[in-house]
Amino acid sequence: MKVAPGAVGVSFLLALLTWLLFNGLNLNSDRYDRQTQALADFTRFERGMSREVLTSRAGLSRNYDALVRMVEAYDAAVVRLREAAGSDREENAAIDILAERARRQEELIEQFKSQNALLQNSFAYFGMFSARLSASDDKPLVAGVSALAAAMLQLTIDTSSAGAGEVQGQLDRLALLQAPPDEAASIHAIIAHGQLLHDLLPAVDGILKAVVAEASNREQDAVHALIIKRQLSARAAARKNRLLQYLTSLLLLGGLVYFGLLLRARARALRRRAAFEHVIANISMRFIYSHGDELRDHVEHALEELAGCIGADRAYFAWRSATNGNVYRWSRDGVRLDEGWPERALGLAQRFDGGEDVIIYIPKVRPSHPHDVMNLLEQAGIRGWLCIKTLSGQQQGAILGFEAVQASALSQWAEFALFRMAFDAIRNAVRRVKLEQEKERLEASLQQARRMETIGTFASGIAHNFNNIVGAILGYVEMADSGIKPGSRPAASLAEIRRAGERARELVGQILTFGRRSRGRQERVRVEVLVAETAALLAASLPSHVKLTISQGVETATVSGEPEQLQQVILNLCNNAAQALEEPGFVDLRIAEREVIHPLRIGRTDLGSGRFVVISVSDPGPGMDDATLERIFEPFFTTRIDGTGLGLATVREIVEQHGGAVAVQSAPGEGTRFDVWLPSDGSREPVSLQQAPPLAFRGAGETILVLETDRRRLLRHEEILAALGYEPVGFTGLAEAEAACRSARARFDAALVCHLPGGSSLDLAASLHRAAPGLPIILASPSTRDLAAHLLAASGITGMVHHPLMSSELAMTLARCLAATPAGSGLRQIATAR
Repeated sequence: MKVAPGAVGVSFLLALLTWLLFNGLNLNSDRYDRQTQALADFTRFERGMSREVLTSRAGLSRNYDALVRMVEAYDAAVVRLREAAGSDREENAAIDILAERARRQEELIEQFKSQNALLQNSFAYFGMFSARLSASDDKPLVAGVSALAAAMLQLTIDTSSAGAGEVQGQLDRLALLQAPPDEAASIHAIIAHGQLLHDLLPAVDGILKAVVAEASNREQDAVHALIIKRQLSARAAARKNRLLQYLTSLLLLGGLVYFGLLLRARARALRRRAAFEHVIANISMRFIYSHGDELRDHVEHALEELAGCIGADRAYFAWRSATNGNVYRWSRDGVRLDEGWPERALGLAQRFDGGEDVIIYIPKVRPSHPHDVMNLLEQAGIRGWLCIKTLSGQQQGAILGFEAVQASALSQWAEFALFRMAFDAIRNAVRRVKLEQEKERLEASLQQARRMETIGTFASGIAHNFNNIVGAILGYVEMADSGIKPGSRPAASLAEIRRAGERARELVGQILTFGRRSRGRQERVRVEVLVAETAALLAASLPSHVKLTISQGVETATVSGEPEQLQQVILNLCNNAAQALEEPGFVDLRIAEREVIHPLRIGRTDLGSGRFVVISVSDPGPGMDDATLERIFEPFFTTRIDGTGLGLATVREIVEQHGGAVAVQSAPGEGTRFDVWLPSDGSREPVSLQQAPPLAFRGAGETILVLETDRRRLLRHEEILAALGYEPVGFTGLAEAEAACRSARARFDAALVCHLPGGSSLDLAASLHRAAPGLPIILASPSTRDLAAHLLAASGITGMVHHPLMSSELAMTLARCLAATPAGSGLRQIATAR
């Protein structure tokens, strides 16, 4: 596509030079010579025709052949004049006048030829008869004839009216003579010829006079003047064209010199580009074989080489994430970078127009007005600036900057695309090293996750078996407690057994929670409601010397997750904080929202941009040293004698499963603070809240259907329900329970379906729900993690408790289910182990 304009330009130049050449040669000079020659021939032949006419009049010419040839040459000269004139209208008009005169001349000559022939014939006869009559013996006749011949001779010389009158008088006198009869015919013939000569001589002389009068040079002079004028004009034009040729030659010479200089500059630019590409190639090769610990030296060396190509005094490469590892600097000796300048340059680069990926080149900083952005560069002492910037989708910008500080300006450089290549090379090297570091971190995390999965699987297997033992201990404690007098020594022993069993059950719950890896149901959770419910649970479990204070920095904060797990996070953190206080004090729980604009690293997790809910739990306890902080999230690591080492490990696992992060700040003697970052739910839809009515921990004689396949456990469950104030009706088979429901639908107020291995408990609950659709059903299961919410709802389950049963949890769940209306909104209150 670029060849076409050049070809058109060369063609036009060749056409111009050819036109100037032909016009400079004055090719019309031959035409003017032919016109001049034709005009000269025209004049010569015209004069020749006049001479021939006079010769013929004088009788010296015997024929008209020469006159005819001259007339033909005369006409040919006019034709040649017209052909040489071409399309010149002015010359053709003058030649037309000349041709018209030639036409009249030819008409006169034709008249002369005819009349002059008659005249010569009459002269011959007149002379013959005059000689015959002069030999007559009649003297009067001879005298009359002589007088007539003399008068005729005079008329031949002078054809005026006087001469013609004299001839006519002599003819009349001769006619009156009495001539002899034998001379009468001759007399009559001489009189006739004399009368004819009397008439022809004046007419022929008039033609001769007209021919001579027409043969003037006015028309020839006009045509000749036009030819001379055209010839002089052509010569002047030829001189101008020769001057134009000279000037064009000078311009061509100048163009050749200019293009030669351009080629020379282009060659220099190509050599400079090749050298720069060689520099970039060396930089890229160093980056390919560089390791993480060598990257900084290689980047700084690359900045030095690139700055030398443009004459910069300092250079830098910076990321938007603004950590020390993401800023690379180089400066010439004696030149320093201002504090925080590369980071501030990131923001300044975004103020220049040009889109996301642009090159900002200011060879010399010259602010044009007080509000010009370049004032900021001038204030920073920058005299020239080259900045290659980019902006990624996560708002993580990166710039490669070069600045002239000591020099007055940056050197001119047109190959900015090469600096883009250098920018990409450095950025890719930094990214590669970061990806390698991230890979190492992920591999370490994967190994840790595998170890945790192994531990969790092993612990869950032990916990499930241990859970049955703990359940039996607590069940028999409940049954034994009903038959012992309160305040007695056996009652105190049973209370200690119950507390030990509950602690064992709590440990089993933590192990089971820690060992889970599947994500359960997700829902929108109001954080303040979650905190309020957790505070109600903590009120009964916190030591008396510990007070819980809650501060909310936002009116409404919602997250997406599992309420039970999030509540477990807050419980664990608050319990840990309370256990760290050996003296009376406060556990501070705060809720706030943070807007993260740039990617942020919290603990071992990188958080992207967005809005986060931060739940902070702090205590003024003894704090922790660095060695302890390094291990607090490890499973089974604890600093307390009675600790399990699973609380904080569970907290981090739950938070990271919800896309958040956990940060900890602590120092010996300065207390401890845990910050839980959870992604805020961006939805604006309101969260429906239903507050449970006040719990009645004891029943009022309501009838509870109990479905348990094991008769021994069924008896234990019936004793627990009876102790809680309910009337239990137990069944070991589904058919009997269904028949009882169908026979008396209003007999039972709620149903308790106990766990069966293999997940068949849901089938039992579903069958029972079909038999009694309005009956609230509570499912007792060791874990709810493997049960999806839609499966529970489809089976008609309105509440869940842990199996083995715990009287306090069962009492709370029964109270909630019985307080709800039978045709309630479908809100399922599912209790989970802690």
